[in-house]
Amino acid sequence: MQDIERFIAGFRAFQKNYFGPEGSQFDILKHGQNPSTMIIGCSDSRVDPAILTNCQPGDIFTVRNVANLVPPYEENGGYHGVSAALEFAVCRLGVERIIVLGHSQCGGIGALMTGDCSAEGAGFIGRWMSIAALAREQVMMSLPGKDAALQHRAAEQAAILLSVENLRTFPFIDQRVAAGTLSLHGWYFDLTAGELLEYQPESGVFIKVPGTK
Repeated sequence: MQDIERFIAGFRAFQKNYFGPEGSQFDILKHGQNPSTMIIGCSDSRVDPAILTNCQPGDIFTVRNVANLVPPYEENGGYHGVSAALEFAVCRLGVERIIVLGHSQCGGIGALMTGDCSAEGAGFIGRWMSIAALAREQVMMSLPGKDAALQHRAAEQAAILLSVENLRTFPFIDQRVAAGTLSLHGWYFDLTAGELLEYQPESGVFIKVPGTK
């Protein structure tokens, strides 16, 4: 119950800050949202995209799931939460960029690399993490016999790139990228070092974002 009480106290503070008597940011937001950026992040409690980017309500359209994965485009009778969010963000909101934000110490990628995804009781997780199976294969081929921590980090970054590639399988995304009205980005947050890295297609590596410590 202590957490519930803390959350309610937190909402009171939010209410005071954003719905004060002199008007608020929500005077505009209550009429609709107009974010220019979509971030696909991990469900990990340590990696909140809005906190990491110091954003305010209305700044970013966010989807969070285990290991910040984007499934490839497909049409079938399943429930496609990420795909629906992509469609809404791109086709309805007209976002100008999509960022796939991964991070170090990712539990989903860890389970993928150790094989825990196939363990009993991991049915949903195992199927979901199969989206990143190719990332694991690539790492095991390029870094055979290397330290597990190195392979884990490489897989976290490879999964980001795989998700960026999967974004291009959506026709409405690919068309806009080709037209230059939508850009795709891969970011990696090293939560141990407190650093943000961005993938550079020209060099094929993740490098620390300029201007950060």
